[in-house]
Amino acid sequence: MTKKILVICFIISFVVGSAQNNEDTHTSSFDVGWRFLKDSTVLADAADYDDSKWRTIDLPHDWSIEDLPNQISDTTVGPFDRNSIGKAATGFTVGGTGWYRKKFITGRSQQNKLVAIHFDGVYMNTDVWLNGHHLGNHPYGYTPFCFDLTPYLKPVGQQNVLAVRVRNEGKNSRWYSGSGIYRHVWLIVTEQVHIDNWGVYITTPEVSTNAATVQLTSTINNGQGSSSNINFVTTILSPEGKVINRTQRALQVGANASKTYEQTITVSNPALWSVETPRLYKAVTEIKDGNRTSDHVETPFGIRNIRFDAMNGFTLNGKRVLLKGGCIHHDNGPLGTAAIDRAEERKIELLKKAGYNAIRTSHNPPSKQLLDACDRLGMLVLDEAFDMWVNAKNPQDYHLYFRDWYQKDLESMILRDRNHPSVIMWSIGNEIYEAPDSTGHEIAKQLTDEVHRLDATRPVTEAIVFLPPYTKKPWEDYEPNLANLDVDGYNYFLDSQSVFFQRDSATIHRFDTEHAKHPQKVFMVTEYLPSAALENWEKAEKYSYVLGGFKWTAIDYIGEAGIGKPLLLSQPKKLPNGLMGMGMFYKNAWPVFNAYCGDLDLIGNRKAASYYQSVVWRNSPIEMLVHRPIPDSTKEAIAPWGFPDELIPAKLALWVFQQEVR
Repeated sequence: MTKKILVICFIISFVVGSAQNNEDTHTSSFDVGWRFLKDSTVLADAADYDDSKWRTIDLPHDWSIEDLPNQISDTTVGPFDRNSIGKAATGFTVGGTGWYRKKFITGRSQQNKLVAIHFDGVYMNTDVWLNGHHLGNHPYGYTPFCFDLTPYLKPVGQQNVLAVRVRNEGKNSRWYSGSGIYRHVWLIVTEQVHIDNWGVYITTPEVSTNAATVQLTSTINNGQGSSSNINFVTTILSPEGKVINRTQRALQVGANASKTYEQTITVSNPALWSVETPRLYKAVTEIKDGNRTSDHVETPFGIRNIRFDAMNGFTLNGKRVLLKGGCIHHDNGPLGTAAIDRAEERKIELLKKAGYNAIRTSHNPPSKQLLDACDRLGMLVLDEAFDMWVNAKNPQDYHLYFRDWYQKDLESMILRDRNHPSVIMWSIGNEIYEAPDSTGHEIAKQLTDEVHRLDATRPVTEAIVFLPPYTKKPWEDYEPNLANLDVDGYNYFLDSQSVFFQRDSATIHRFDTEHAKHPQKVFMVTEYLPSAALENWEKAEKYSYVLGGFKWTAIDYIGEAGIGKPLLLSQPKKLPNGLMGMGMFYKNAWPVFNAYCGDLDLIGNRKAASYYQSVVWRNSPIEMLVHRPIPDSTKEAIAPWGFPDELIPAKLALWVFQQEVR
């Protein structure tokens, strides 16, 4: 398929799951029984370092949500410090350097096997040692990574020491990132001949109600010095757990080599995965030596067909779906960023209940557990990689590592996530400073080409913003960047209620002008303000080439403190407008720690903007909202990402009761 055809008619017939699964026989949780110390002055990598006085914790763990010592009135409140480096951007939370250590002993069942440690996510700049040997460094705080422990393990029965240093230093984030090993850790033990990590890739090239073609590509590694003959067995289980197909093939894998094995299996009368019926199959892949199973990997997947084109927009199994989407950050409110399985699942449950059918993982890869929940519950996902490339948004952010690491991080995201049926698009960046420059044009092409190489089944997008401080350049300078994308993503282009967002008279008509120039392309709103929900939705309803959009934001979050909080001003001469007034709500936000925006609050309760959004989406015919009375001689200043101070019926009743008590 040529690039031109890919843009004009991006057809995706697809399947999904995760190649690494905690049901695999070779993967076990490594979360329990760590020692932890937050201290930048120690060097605790040596095996004989005395950590007996450190705290004992279980993972996932985020130290930035823990109460700070030596609380000072009006300076520190719980985990929040008025003098933190990130200030309002990170919700006045504190990073620093933390150490984690864990002792473990390998058993006889692990003798002569390969042993690796897998981290789902650590924020950030992580160094890992085993028995004093430095295994490596991983800078990015949002992608999974793995190290081989085998060369440095002690003999069976002897104690090993794993040490991890995490450095969340300087100004490196525009939101609350959390700190530490905030996602799961796994110990992976395999035979010399084994299925590669993320080594099972499933697609469905042909899908109909009568039959689906399931294409499985499996990568098998042989770490032995001699070739190996194996039996490779694949079993497909129905959503009810019944065996519907089984294949077996004798394979030879060369010495110290990898082998890729492709097979095609037909599923009759498939139960298709959709938002309404998220049915999941399972592929069980096994390596057998006689009757002995030496490796076993289970991969949940969904059978579905997705397509993007200007004539029909986004279709799922042949049915057009408008994206009722919301952007989310990765924290779980009072839990911090700890990716607790139930918290990740609950987040998707609440969003689905509030009417959402899609989320954007702004602006980084999410946890595997969140994607698993999206698969099970029927939530579409725009999976995003980066918030910056080579130009900094903060002095110590990922731009320092991008050139050396983008390919590794992009690969780890896509190989891990490409089996999830919920994932329908990849985003290579958000509001990239260099998007209108030749450097950005080159990088956009490199990233898009890499994504297509790793997964040719989904389109690539990028969230483009056409506003200061991002640029003062003309629109024409963005077009070489956009030419690399399969779907154009626009931030705030239709948010016409704020004069500031109308950079020029053509901006709010950008979809129309771009469609006229590129009639085969499709577009979507990657971010819009709550006050502009109706304008954005009407555009999607009217034009097939507009897919829908993602509100900023679906759930409130820690950091970017105060950007959604309305203020009462005494006799203001002029109310702040759009980003022009952002500093009033944001930079001096103390003691506000959360963004104060979102359809749902920090613990998942629906807010007024959510009920308005339900009416906009036609999910509800009417809702009642009552504005809290504004005192005389004051005016309400509505924050750019906020909503008027409206009360929903339940809160209105509470407010009336409080007034009566007074």
